[in-house]
Amino acid sequence: MDSGVEIITNPLVDVRLTSTRSSFESQRRFKRGIRIADLKLSLEMIVGAPSSFMELELFSVTDAFLLKLDNDEALLGSYPVDDNCRIHVIDKSGAQMDEFSDLSKGEKYDLSDDVYEQRTDSARTFKKKHNFGRFKEEEDIAKKKAEKAAREEEEKVAAAAISVGNRCKVQVNGQPIKLGTVMYVGTTDFKPGYWVGVKYDEPLGKNNGTVDGRQYFECENKYGAFVKPLSVTVGDFPEEDYGLDEM
Repeated sequence: MDSGVEIITNPLVDVRLTSTRSSFESQRRFKRGIRIADLKLSLEMIVGAPSSFMELELFSVTDAFLLKLDNDEALLGSYPVDDNCRIHVIDKSGAQMDEFSDLSKGEKYDLSDDVYEQRTDSARTFKKKHNFGRFKEEEDIAKKKAEKAAREEEEKVAAAAISVGNRCKVQVNGQPIKLGTVMYVGTTDFKPGYWVGVKYDEPLGKNNGTVDGRQYFECENKYGAFVKPLSVTVGDFPEEDYGLDEM
């Protein structure tokens, strides 16, 4: 039966499931082409409610009520179902909430965290796969740490190829190219990581080799600067003649 709503082309949709039979939420994937009647049959094994006594309500990603899935012949995809929407199952059979999850009514079974972690059908696996909640935050933190570690290693390798006394060219984004002589290579007290102290050929620097009271090298004021190793290229860069010897 045509509901007048356009069917979304993506054949699968991931939804959250809740029900009046349980206080827990789960995640499941369904075909958009499944009939509502067949969807109810599938839900029998998940929520424990008989399909003939089910009423289905659709909620948005933000848990705002949208409508009832009340046409058994309609396709799931004919409704505005998006990933991470919620389908709420109302059991009209009279069963009580958590009737089958009450541990006092049956043998207790403990699932260790290690075993649960290995399950492929758990809510944790679903959230981890789709980067929901804390898993996205953890992934972002891990990615930043990896990028930082890779950058630090790259700087360490670059610093190892630079020696005090080398002539160099310094290229910092947004600044003109400067020529100078390497005066210091290593770590500092003012910032973490590896730094290269350079005495420029012109007064284009920021200091005289001393930062926060510690002297790393000596030069005239405004001729010294500290830059990251990746901004330094060593080579045959002779000091330019600025006409100081002209009469």
